Amino acid sequence: MQFDTDRAPLAGLSSPLDFAADQQARLTMSTVRRAVERGDAVLAFQPIVQSDRPSRPAFYEGLIRIIDETGRIVPLRDFMPLAELSELGRQIDCASLALGLRALAEEPGLRLSVNMSARSIAYPDWIRTLRHGLAADPGIGERLILEITESSAMGLAEQVGPFMRDLQGQGISFALDDFGAGYTSFRYLRDFSFDLIKIDGQFIREISEHPDNQVLTQALMSIARHFDMFTVAEQVETADDAAFLIDLGIDCLQGFYFGAPTISPPWRSPNAAARR
Repeated sequence: MQFDTDRAPLAGLSSPLDFAADQQARLTMSTVRRAVERGDAVLAFQPIVQSDRPSRPAFYEGLIRIIDETGRIVPLRDFMPLAELSELGRQIDCASLALGLRALAEEPGLRLSVNMSARSIAYPDWIRTLRHGLAADPGIGERLILEITESSAMGLAEQVGPFMRDLQGQGISFALDDFGAGYTSFRYLRDFSFDLIKIDGQFIREISEHPDNQVLTQALMSIARHFDMFTVAEQVETADDAAFLIDLGIDCLQGFYFGAPTISPPWRSPNAAARR
């Protein structure tokens, strides 16, 4: 049965506050659906830097931003968990991929990652969007990184493996997003052969001060190294945390310390042009 996010109430409603939250969620989903239908979406670009060259981005992550009728960006947390379970999530993935492919076509020196759910693997419009972009410029594949969340990858493991192998043969790289946030089956991790592992920010924030985070991050890095995968630390926010991670041997870093997401392409700035 298809889940109708406009009609079905959220599970566990037991109070007027729950009912109000349900009503707000429905309203937000309707707003997002209309925005996606209008094409009111942009990417916000955040740099990912290599630990041995932190002053220059190795690539960017393109983060989808949905714009409502007033021009306001709708916070992802207000709709994405619910949208992920419906066709709207697949449509958002299509929009994100289309915007990413357009950015790659416009900037030949750009390497970019875009997010997707494993649920979009079998979605015809998503596949058509990818095929169209690759047909227009086959070289784009070598500059495209697809980020799949750990939770969705493990839920559809039998589909993810063949899908990745097919696209990796065309030069596309894959990143496992939010690594450590869920319950990874290490057998699947071996079979998937991700190119990059992005360690979840809950282990990275304040890592320089918390021994538990240090031990857990080091363990996740060891797993990634065993499978010959690059490691990316997410949500790096301070100089102390960045220094600690670099000393620990992390490959790449991402977070506000190195740059906040911006809808103005950073590579078009005067400073970027001067560096090139």
